[in-house]
Amino acid sequence: MAASDKNETKAEAPVTPVTGRFEPKVPAGDDRTRLVCRDCGFINYENPKIVVGSVATWGERILLCRRAIEPRRGFWTLPAGYLEEHEEAAAGAQREAWEEARARLAINQLLAVYSIPRISQIQLIYRAELVSPDVSAGPETIELDLFSWQSIPWDDLAFPSVHWALHDHRAVRGQAVFAPRSNPAEPPPEPSGELPGEPAEGL
Repeated sequence: MAASDKNETKAEAPVTPVTGRFEPKVPAGDDRTRLVCRDCGFINYENPKIVVGSVATWGERILLCRRAIEPRRGFWTLPAGYLEEHEEAAAGAQREAWEEARARLAINQLLAVYSIPRISQIQLIYRAELVSPDVSAGPETIELDLFSWQSIPWDDLAFPSVHWALHDHRAVRGQAVFAPRSNPAEPPPEPSGELPGEPAEGL
């Protein structure tokens, strides 16, 4: 992950994908420090990670997964994870739902785009419906359940963006078309651990 690359620059610089070794410098025409190859001039641009996930429902019930991995192991989250290279975003959300909950989704539309600059992450969350209520825990999930709004374990949700997505989903309930939501003006206090975190995948 990007964090390990940053740590390596403090000691011996890593080998570049092209040749030679990285050194931190501001390239010509830029205003930020990058890792640049001493020999060939290759610039290693580190860009934000993209997370895709869903608020998936069966009737009025919402699918939540209890995390089997760190960070926030044992807490409840939405099925989500990192978008793969060359993968369409909605297809990535469907894949993550299958991997974490063996759930097949019918994507409705983009619910929200959350920006988490602290960990250089963009989250694309979709509104979706379960094709079937037959779901089961994948390897990154301890257990899962379909929760009514009243039964959601609010005190045991893994990350602030899980709260955001659930409330945004409720806010557009019954609306066929809506503008995607974004970060709330006053986000709730953040728990320990990352959002969704490195190196763990998922929201």
